[in-house]
Amino acid sequence: MQGKDSNPPDGGYGWVVVVSAFVVMGLTAAVLKTFGLFFVEIQQHFDELASTTSWITSITIAIFHLGAPVASSLCVRYSHRAVVITGGLLAFSGMALGFLGLSMVWMYATIGFLQGLGISFSWTPAISIVSHYFSKKRALANAIASAGECAFAFTFGPFFQWLISQYGWKGALLIIGGIQLNICVCGVLMRPLASSSRSEMETTPGSGASRVNKEDKCPITHKTLNWRLVRQPEFVLYAIFGILAAMSFFVPPLFLVPLSYSLGVDESWTASLLSILATVDFAGRLLCGWYANLHVTKTVHLLTMTIILISTSLMLLPLANNYLSLAIFTGFYGFFFGTTVAVHITVLADVVGMADFDSALGLFMLIRSTGGFLGAPLAGLIVDMAGDYKAGFYMAAVTLVLSAGFLITLDQIQQRKKRRSQTNSKPEKITLPYTSVQLPKLQ
Repeated sequence: MQGKDSNPPDGGYGWVVVVSAFVVMGLTAAVLKTFGLFFVEIQQHFDELASTTSWITSITIAIFHLGAPVASSLCVRYSHRAVVITGGLLAFSGMALGFLGLSMVWMYATIGFLQGLGISFSWTPAISIVSHYFSKKRALANAIASAGECAFAFTFGPFFQWLISQYGWKGALLIIGGIQLNICVCGVLMRPLASSSRSEMETTPGSGASRVNKEDKCPITHKTLNWRLVRQPEFVLYAIFGILAAMSFFVPPLFLVPLSYSLGVDESWTASLLSILATVDFAGRLLCGWYANLHVTKTVHLLTMTIILISTSLMLLPLANNYLSLAIFTGFYGFFFGTTVAVHITVLADVVGMADFDSALGLFMLIRSTGGFLGAPLAGLIVDMAGDYKAGFYMAAVTLVLSAGFLITLDQIQQRKKRRSQTNSKPEKITLPYTSVQLPKLQ
């Protein structure tokens, strides 16, 4: 058990957990982000349509989101460590069996289902346990952990391309699966924290039945997801924000390259836009995590600000008419996207509290998935109707502005509750009853 204090350590071994989560983010989300390099290879091997081949990635993303509540429930019942190790084994199995390449349906089952489930079982508990280990430095710790996705994505692009050229797409899958086994090593390092009530029982002799009752009431001992969260207005508002934000976030990377081609930008220069995006994304996550750690600005206010700045950059990006202006606006978008990713998990923890955080993270991922599924097809429909890729960016910007409205409403509810609790906690003034005293008449 880690420590005997009921409060998160906010450091110490927690930084080992952060580094482990950093690697897990890289071996899950970054692999998913750069898997498009295999698209053409698999499509040509099976001689299938692009739409048929794209279902591999679609299934992976779907299972990644749908598996989050299951992963959260298993974390509550067992431990984050056990679930991460299981996720690493599932991710390896998906890649290793995908190496056989028997059929397209086989790829759906292996790379799609098994890999997606492995990513979900690794990513969800890894990001969750970081929040358990940190309180005051939670925003910074989450930012560092999430930055693993950018750092690994920056290097995985050329590395995966080299693997494919040297060993073919099948051999590359097997090697990547072996690399993903390191998720299990990271899981072993994710030592669980002791619950506050249990540590009190261990450290205080003669604690009696009252201690047992406290342990029974401790939220950490719940064995299933807390579905009552969907009845909380604050969580519902934040979940709606997540849906709208996810509808937007998948659009810019999808249409950035086609937009650059339509502007006549050379193919070699277009590839550099993705590197710029990954670099500034990484910087945005770390800088925003550092700033949030100063506690100068309330996290929900910081998130609202970054969302508005992202929507502004998306409004400006289609105005670019050459490579330089496109790179500048892409940099702005990538930086503010990184700042958003750095704090949105911290805001979720602030909204529901750490007692329900594991349940909330799984439910939030499940609900947010609808936005991820709807965003790209809706943007594609708007682009087809307008006949211009710029329309997709405008759609993403408008969606983000709407999401910011739900964050503002959430903040107003929180402030109202805070004022009400402060009013109720004020001690009542004790007034003595007025009594009149009749003085005797003077003679």
